[in-house]
Amino acid sequence: MRNKKVKNQNKVTVAAILLALAVGISPFIMKTGLAQTADGFQVAVDGKGNIHMPAVDYRKDWVALGSWAIAAKAGVPGSQGIHAVYTQPETVVAYRKTGKFPDGAILIKELFSTTTASMTTGTVSRADKTMGWFVMIKDSTNLYPNHKLWGDGWGWAYFDAKDRMKTKSTDYVADCKGCHVPVQKSDWIYVLGYPVLRGK
Repeated sequence: MRNKKVKNQNKVTVAAILLALAVGISPFIMKTGLAQTADGFQVAVDGKGNIHMPAVDYRKDWVALGSWAIAAKAGVPGSQGIHAVYTQPETVVAYRKTGKFPDGAILIKELFSTTTASMTTGTVSRADKTMGWFVMIKDSTNLYPNHKLWGDGWGWAYFDAKDRMKTKSTDYVADCKGCHVPVQKSDWIYVLGYPVLRGK
């Protein structure tokens, strides 16, 4: 009876993988429990490893990890930009347990222009228009070894606000990696800016 049950489970697994491949879903989804529950991963990567913006309301349904204020030029008050970073709730749970980003984790950094004005608290800059997004997808398995947007344990992409489906970046080494070299030891991520991951 047990052997029959195992065989049936194997058939279901194989059928699920074949179905995923048939509709263009990355087999990476089948490899991690997180990716199966991380809403939107299925449309963030197609079967060839091309990265798209996840079709989810990340501002509402995901966790805001932290934000970065980009200083204005000398002599100009306030900030010239604000970067807000989000991830799936499952990523936070996993990171707090292990201190590592799990496969399937997606980080979205939304880039805003700013409006700066005097308020009761002083000179204040606030987020204004969305200018674009940086997206990173964790993959320690090197699933797409020949794809130029995948490497060093991540998928890397930049999207202009005008096009959520086609990346502006074409080679992560040339377009993305350089900014992350200072934090190579923390898996290429500036985790010090994300107090949510620390849980304290």
